[in-house]
Amino acid sequence: MKVPGGFLKHPRRVRSRRPAEERVKDFREIDKFPAAGQASIQADRCLDCGIPFCHGLGCPLGNSIPDVNGFASLGNIEEAWRRLQETNPMPEITGRICPAPCEKACTLALGNDAVSIRDIELFVSEEAFKRGLVKPVRPKRETGRKVIVIGSGPAGLAAASRLRRKGHTVTVMEKAFLPGGMLRFGIPDFKLDKSVVDRRIKIFEEEGVAFRTGFRAGVDMKAENILKSCDALLIATGARQPRDLNVEGRELEGIYFAMEYLWGMNSFCAGMQREDKIISAKGKNVLVIGGGDTGSDCACSAIRQGARDVLQVEIMPPPPQDKGGINPSWPAMTPVMKKSPSDEEGARRMWSVGLEKFEGKDGRVKSAHLAEVKQSSGGFEKVPGSEFEVETELVILAMGFLHLRHDALIGELGLKLDGRGNIETSRSFTSREGVFSAGDAARGASLVVSALEDGISAAEDIDAYLSGDKKERK
Repeated sequence: MKVPGGFLKHPRRVRSRRPAEERVKDFREIDKFPAAGQASIQADRCLDCGIPFCHGLGCPLGNSIPDVNGFASLGNIEEAWRRLQETNPMPEITGRICPAPCEKACTLALGNDAVSIRDIELFVSEEAFKRGLVKPVRPKRETGRKVIVIGSGPAGLAAASRLRRKGHTVTVMEKAFLPGGMLRFGIPDFKLDKSVVDRRIKIFEEEGVAFRTGFRAGVDMKAENILKSCDALLIATGARQPRDLNVEGRELEGIYFAMEYLWGMNSFCAGMQREDKIISAKGKNVLVIGGGDTGSDCACSAIRQGARDVLQVEIMPPPPQDKGGINPSWPAMTPVMKKSPSDEEGARRMWSVGLEKFEGKDGRVKSAHLAEVKQSSGGFEKVPGSEFEVETELVILAMGFLHLRHDALIGELGLKLDGRGNIETSRSFTSREGVFSAGDAARGASLVVSALEDGISAAEDIDAYLSGDKKERK
């Protein structure tokens, strides 16, 4: 490190956000880009640990975080980038949207404030692009083997790139009109500008990965015909079956799942959909059910559309304000209350609140009946006398996902499903010869960084299979 003991001299600093009153007027990224000086100083805070938990227990990808930080501290962006891209196929994206489990596992996080690892990752990545260090990697030889990847989200993209670099012919099939999956349609532009996704897709194309968009596997082409056209098939369709509510009034118009809402909003921002064809919050009282990041994304989007009022409710109690001295669960993630972008932008948030029913008029939702709840051995129970009603013309259900959609492709392939409704796998191998699965389709809804790791692992398994080694990797 450039400054030994930097963690004693410098406090933790993270990238700042654009002022709320400014950013609600557009869909540009809300985070400001970390400055070179700030990134270098934060890198100085890295302890050069004997046992760096950040990349062992924290980062699913196993990023060489101490090495990256060390070179960033010295201003050696070329070497920092080389180390970073060895394990992470798209660090410029994870540097923007990853919740940074590496920081939760940072040795400093045991009793102090962690190194700003995510900011350093983003700085190194963007500097690498500016300096022309990010280049497509073409295979040294062609194997003549063909792989089809269904789904162009993070798992599918990571697998496709790795397989192509090994010399296999790779085609990614995507049912949407543009590749990117949830990166493009599930994450708002104000968190991840789609030019960043396009830039990475272009690199994959230059490596030789082919994309076939607007293609519904199992509908436009039968599963058996897809299998016959390739040597291995990877299913990376994500976990898109949303968690629903079984309450009175659920059938009323004006109640939508989060992905229905965000998909249309992102399509509009991309110029692919007319504003009058998407779900609009303009002039409406909006109720977002679900207190996570997706709920916050919906609340922020509604504010930008001109909602009259936005209320976000969560059935769980609020997390503690801070970790309270020594972190009791380190190096695991410890939930701590954070001020989300939606809080800063004027959305109201309530915890320990459950929904009882919806009421409507002329077939459209007009109000929601809510109540305070408390946790019990059986789950949650209503606090007597705590019922209240809120007016709402738009309800967005952002309560997470159950499993992948059990569509025609899954049915035709006859794949076994696990107890949660996801594709049953042993590593990446499914119950059918030559068919693999990765990402949320196999593990259930999780982090982008976990999906990337799954995609890389699946690529290794597929390459071994195509090379004649069908043994499971340990």
